[in-house]
Amino acid sequence: MGVTTTGTQEAPAQEGRRRARSARLSSVYRLVASVALGSLVLAVVGAVTGPGWNPGPLEDGIEVATADTSIGGAPELETHDVRTVDVSVPLDGATVGARLSLPEDVAEPGPAVLFVHGAGTGRSVQAFQRQAQALAEAGVVAMVPDKRLDTYTTRHRDYVAMAADYRRSLDLLRDRPEVDPDQVVVYAESEGGWIAPVMAAEDPRIAGVVLVSSPVVPARQQAAFAVDAYLRNTGVPHAVFRAIPRAVGMSMPGGGFEYADFDVAPWQQRMTQPVLVVYGTADASMPVVQGALQIRSDVARAGNTDVTIRYYEGADHGIRVGGSPTPEFLRDLSGWVLGLPGTAGAAPQVAGAEPTQTYVAGPVPQPRWLRDGTALLVLVIGVPALMVLCGLAVAATRVVQRTSAARSRGGAARPPNRFAPGVAWRLAALGATTVATVAALVWYLLSVARLALDYERDAWVVQGGWLGVRLLGIGAVLVAVLLAHRAYDARQDGVPLAPGIVRRVAAVGVLGGSAVLLVVLAYWGVFQLNI
Repeated sequence: MGVTTTGTQEAPAQEGRRRARSARLSSVYRLVASVALGSLVLAVVGAVTGPGWNPGPLEDGIEVATADTSIGGAPELETHDVRTVDVSVPLDGATVGARLSLPEDVAEPGPAVLFVHGAGTGRSVQAFQRQAQALAEAGVVAMVPDKRLDTYTTRHRDYVAMAADYRRSLDLLRDRPEVDPDQVVVYAESEGGWIAPVMAAEDPRIAGVVLVSSPVVPARQQAAFAVDAYLRNTGVPHAVFRAIPRAVGMSMPGGGFEYADFDVAPWQQRMTQPVLVVYGTADASMPVVQGALQIRSDVARAGNTDVTIRYYEGADHGIRVGGSPTPEFLRDLSGWVLGLPGTAGAAPQVAGAEPTQTYVAGPVPQPRWLRDGTALLVLVIGVPALMVLCGLAVAATRVVQRTSAARSRGGAARPPNRFAPGVAWRLAALGATTVATVAALVWYLLSVARLALDYERDAWVVQGGWLGVRLLGIGAVLVAVLLAHRAYDARQDGVPLAPGIVRRVAAVGVLGGSAVLLVVLAYWGVFQLNI
């Protein structure tokens, strides 16, 4: 009889397959654990290298007396024909144009308003047209000067010097025969809210100040507040908010931007003129409650209680609804100016729509590490360039070695030295994924900024884009782990990882550059685990 050996032959084979399967699973587990550990380390690095973002709630509110914004004691508005006159204003070292809107058929010199621009170019033929027209029709002379631009750049702005320039326009306006020099009011919008208080503090003769959408707090604080509000409206993931203090708090590449910390409070505390404070409830960029409260508190330091506050329902930063200034605002502005000094303290002090401000616009935490914007820019641009050069150097060396070997052996070329098996493509993949993640992060932040400024939502960009950036980052960690495992195996086998000086330098360059970029990505929250 024959002896059956099938069972005894299959048992070792099954055991071998089981062990191979177990080894593969163990390898997968080690790989997953290594990637998770690497991501955790980077999350910790990101947490300790810079500040978090957790603005405090605004605890103080403002009581609105009535929804009717009408100015108490304002006179009945007349209607005048309007003519415009263009004039030149000599400044210290420059000349700017200005447009005067003059009411016709006014018997005596009367009140006037000088407009102070917000951020931007500010041309007299374009800015404040509706406001100037409404004032002139009501009998108030309006003057809109061009903004001086030769001393105004993105990097450098001097609000005290700008106030001195606007005082030249103020002097010219006071000298007009149609104007009572003691009835000139200064109207400032947005960034102009850091200029008009300087003018008012240094010239008590100014009859009143209108602060429209005034930031009040320093620009750095206002910018962080605005970005926070925009991002919340856009619906970005929580991790993205970490970028606020790290972007707003860092020094900009090339220097400048000292004006970001200009504090207007000391100037407001010297203002003795009546103040009309105006905000739109749809303006998410300004601390609409905090700003009004601070202005009222600041001027009270000078014994000034003549502060009138108005909120306009659904109005934006320019007090516009549907692209045009609201009729109620134009009416109230004209009435307040014409009624001075009687309208200075007229009731109600606070009126209009109920404003909403959830968080405080406060000091911005300063980054502890990558605060230097120039250094950060050099890293983001220079490191990828360095890695590209490393790759080109290896390619060039390989060509030279092949050519040299072919010549020395009469055409029988000996293969040049190479990286250890599997190391070259892993190095290339590591550099490529880290650079791709940085590029994706830059794209994502710019895309979110565009959506935020347009006050739009796009879940595919906001949520999907962030998921894509994070997956790319984890992919970079995965490639780094695979490279480390392969390098370990090569060492165990006694195989040189990167033979030759060029390959060693290139390997160090790619590894070091990738490590730097991974830290930068961690700093901006790509690996954040809410720690």
